[in-house]
Amino acid sequence: MTEETYETIDFVVGDDRVATITLDRPDVLNAFDQRMLEEFVHAWGRVRDDDGIHVAVLRANGTRAFSTGVDLQNPLHWPDNVWNHTDPGLALGPRSNRVWKPVVCAVHGMVAGGAFYWLNESDIVICSDDATFFDPHVSYGFTAALEPIGLARRMPLGEVMRIALMGLDERMSAERALAIGLVSEVLPLDQLHDRAQAIAATIAAKPTAAVQGTVRAIWESLDVGRTAALERGMAYTQIGNPLGTAEVARTGVAKPRWTLR
Repeated sequence: MTEETYETIDFVVGDDRVATITLDRPDVLNAFDQRMLEEFVHAWGRVRDDDGIHVAVLRANGTRAFSTGVDLQNPLHWPDNVWNHTDPGLALGPRSNRVWKPVVCAVHGMVAGGAFYWLNESDIVICSDDATFFDPHVSYGFTAALEPIGLARRMPLGEVMRIALMGLDERMSAERALAIGLVSEVLPLDQLHDRAQAIAATIAAKPTAAVQGTVRAIWESLDVGRTAALERGMAYTQIGNPLGTAEVARTGVAKPRWTLR
């Protein structure tokens, strides 16, 4: 097992080829500051470039929140030239950092505002039964745009509009998040992290070239029309599997003990 030292996150790679990234600012409800943005860019770079890492798990320390978004007590750094401003949240997500390895996100407690940057770019999101989801932007007089736009690719438009416009006056429950597809599983808090690791380890054991090609093809399809997406997907099957040859012979794959979800 290897470990990387950061100030705002924990980064550990296990023998199962799973990198576990843990938000570690529980005293401020795991809100992100400039330092965390910079550390996530580095962390995702390592996940992307280290072929010994097959899957990443994203989770958080503390009991009250996965994250409440940006740390308003420690303003982010903005260029003096307004035309050089970019979305700071782009530093947080795996897809924005060109990571095509699967990411399992395990959330608990409050999930608010900028925390959706992580959910919006994760492949599998699970949560504890105490999780609540809300976006406070409009309640504070800020336009809710970037996070809801990402959410619109994960859940129905009406639900996106409701969470964006209700602000601090309503929180979505874990059960509702499951019903609309924002999360795929709800568990007791004491089982959350073990379940995330188990999902990640199962995926990490599969042929990694095929897994990464699958992740990239599906995510990139969201940015183009259906025909273009299918053409690109066909190209990826040939890149990842030359001449249509499977990476692993079917006869060599043990019959799995499947589970029903």
